[in-house]
Amino acid sequence: MVRLVDRLAGSIWSTLAAVLALTLIAVSGGRALGLSLVGSVALYFVVWWIVLFAILPVRIKTQSDVGVVTKGTEPGAPADPALLQRAIWTSVAAMAVFVLLAALFPLAGL
Repeated sequence: MVRLVDRLAGSIWSTLAAVLALTLIAVSGGRALGLSLVGSVALYFVVWWIVLFAILPVRIKTQSDVGVVTKGTEPGAPADPALLQRAIWTSVAAMAVFVLLAALFPLAGL
C-alpha cells in the first residue's frame, strides 16, 4: 500500500485523480447508506479536513532533526512535508471514518 501511495504521489495529477476517486467512492457509499448527495459531500468534506489535521503531524521530520535549517525558517518546520502522500493517506482514512459515520447516522435519528 505504501508503494502504491508513493507511486500515486509522483505527480500532482495522479494525486488529484486518486483523491477524487476515493472521494467518489466514499460519497457513493454515503448515498448507499441513505444520505443525500449534498449531505454526503458536506459530511465527507468536514471529515476529510479533520482527518488531514490529525495526519499532518504523523511521522514528520523537522529541519532541526535533519540538521539543515533554512535561514529565516523555524527549526521545527518540516524538512519534507510530503503533502501529496498525506493527501492520499487522508483520503483513505477519511473514507473509512466517513462510512462509519454515515452508517451511524440512522441510529442517531439525523
